[in-house]
Amino acid sequence: MVYRGRHCPLCRKYLKTLDGLLEGFREAGAEVIAVSGDPQERAKEEAAEEGWRFPVATELSQDQMRELGLFVSEPRSPQETDRPFAEPGLFVTNPGGVLQIVDISNAPFARPDLQGVLDGLKFIQEKHYPIRGTAA
Repeated sequence: MVYRGRHCPLCRKYLKTLDGLLEGFREAGAEVIAVSGDPQERAKEEAAEEGWRFPVATELSQDQMRELGLFVSEPRSPQETDRPFAEPGLFVTNPGGVLQIVDISNAPFARPDLQGVLDGLKFIQEKHYPIRGTAA
C-alpha cells in the first residue's frame, strides 16, 4: 500500500481501516506493508502514534514512485509537506511474486474498498482466478 505521507488525514483513516482488517489479510496469506516517501523518522513516529501493526517502509524516491507508475504531486504549501509525494497506490502480488491486483489513483479521494480487496483475495485463492488485463 503506497500512501501519501503523514500530512494526509485521508491516508491515516485508510491505513486505520487496513489495520483493522489486518488479521483477515494475514489469514488470507497476505503480507501487508505500507510505504511512503516520508523520511524514516516521520513515518515511524506516525505509525507508532496510530498503532499500526504492519511494517511501514519509508523514503520512496521520486524515481521509484515513477517506476511503480504512481502519480507524483508537489506540495501545495510548506505547511502540507516539504517534498514531492506519491498519490495512493495498491499493489498485490500473488505467491509467485507476479502482480495480481494494481490500483493507482491521482488523488487521495479514490481508493479501493479494503474489505472488497480482502474478499477478492479470498476469491482469487479459492477459485484460482487468473491475473486479468493481460490481453495484447
